Amino acid sequence: MSNAPTDSSPTNPAPIPALSGAEDDLGLGHLLEMREAPIELFQRIKDECGEVGECDWAGTKVVMLSGPEAQEAFFRAPDSQLDQGAAYPFMKPIFGEGVVFDLPVEQRKSTLRTQALKDEHMRGHAEVIARETEAMCDRLGEEGEIDLLDFFGELTTYTSTATLIGQEFRDDLAKKGNEFAQAFQGVERGTDAFAYVNPYMNLPSFRDRDAAREQLVELITDILDTREEEERRCRDLLAVMDSLIEPNGDKKFSRSEITGMIIGMMLAGHHTSQGAAAWTLIELLRNPDANKKIVEELDAIYADGRQVSFQSLREIPLLEGALKETLRMHPPLIILMRKVMKDFNYKNYTIEEGKLVAVSPATSNRDPDYFPNPNSYDIERYLGDRREDARNPWAWIPFGGGRHKCVGSAFALMQLKGIFSILLRHYEFEAAQPDHTYANDHSKMVVHLKQPCRVRYKRRQNVTVDSATASALKAREEEEAAARPFRVIVDKDLCQGHAVCTGEAPEVFELGEDGEVQLSQEEPRRELRRKVEQAAQYCPNHVIRIEDL
Repeated sequence: MSNAPTDSSPTNPAPIPALSGAEDDLGLGHLLEMREAPIELFQRIKDECGEVGECDWAGTKVVMLSGPEAQEAFFRAPDSQLDQGAAYPFMKPIFGEGVVFDLPVEQRKSTLRTQALKDEHMRGHAEVIARETEAMCDRLGEEGEIDLLDFFGELTTYTSTATLIGQEFRDDLAKKGNEFAQAFQGVERGTDAFAYVNPYMNLPSFRDRDAAREQLVELITDILDTREEEERRCRDLLAVMDSLIEPNGDKKFSRSEITGMIIGMMLAGHHTSQGAAAWTLIELLRNPDANKKIVEELDAIYADGRQVSFQSLREIPLLEGALKETLRMHPPLIILMRKVMKDFNYKNYTIEEGKLVAVSPATSNRDPDYFPNPNSYDIERYLGDRREDARNPWAWIPFGGGRHKCVGSAFALMQLKGIFSILLRHYEFEAAQPDHTYANDHSKMVVHLKQPCRVRYKRRQNVTVDSATASALKAREEEEAAARPFRVIVDKDLCQGHAVCTGEAPEVFELGEDGEVQLSQEEPRRELRRKVEQAAQYCPNHVIRIEDL
């Protein structure tokens, strides 16, 4: 049942419970607590106030919604009521004027959607990701020590730029060494919680942000100037953006605006993957039994010498479970916000225009009502009948939900599966520092691991395939669900137009002129059931449902 908010106000709206402890001499309310211990703050709001509770960030009132029912209402609300862009003032100096969050809603949506994330293009990305990972492994050699954030930061920068922007841009970056990755990290440091007071305050983190952004503009400008000097005709996304011309003959985008759009794509394709990859390896070191099962799974799948490909990455259930479990326990964004553009009504509460309303993946993903033993790293939560992510789509929200769910979620999972399909077959790893020192820095809105976060590695020798694992994988591949008559239901309100379904079952799904999925038949032939089940399984937003007739 949908709990989308309505325009009608409750007859006698209840006062929104206010969190205790807001009084302080500086008038900062809960802002310092938000900056120093945000997850504990969100949990405290839930424990004290229940589904709806209000805190104070230096005079800015923020209403937290907790629980799947309230979170569904949050994610289903239209942009005209809950606006995402207006809730993130600190992103404007990062992206720049006229880019992403500084655009009207419809322009913002079209900017974030990129053809590189469509299913037809995704099918070619796996080989690129594998090639980049193999190249990084060649540089590692036989054994040594790496900082996980640096290693995965560089790797995901190359994989994301090569796939989302173009191989030519990735090759140009290689000539710059690690300048781009380091500057990008500097920009991310500008997401300090003090940005809610003033994103232009004279703080070291904001000064670093501005200097790093200027450096990125210089890097992009230098790449484009060099192409012109060398008379190179490139066809990547960077070249396309630079070539667009207004009717008056002026360039459509300045170099600063192009840089802002590149930053937006990199936040979607690089940041999530960098942090999730680092935390996945840390959690596998903490859980050696899970690590052993995944390595055996990978050895069996690739025992016949096949290469990493889009198809080979489809069915790696234990590795996928490990990645999803990492994202559940260590979501890259711990809070998702909207600004209330007109009164938002939920049950007997009215959240007034002008306030911020938010949900927290960090607390939702560890709700024991939906994730038993929530602090346990259980890679089998997502197998068989458990499917705790699909069963609780409004509780399992590391990528958000609804129409504003991260458009790069499917790409992120594929990228991570490709990286670990190679890395775990080549190397064994062990911790290089005390376990408690692997922790997140929560002082920034864009969460990252604290550094150092180092591990040691050594190349694996004499790889053998466990016969029981190989037999189980073969049985799973051969198993087909009994063909039963069925009906297909699509929640169009949540569709983002990834077009995964049209690739899996083109007989049943097609894209309409608006870029959203359409059903060519609601009750397909029985023999199409397996295809439709795969379409439902791989849909990033889980908008497809199958009902038996």
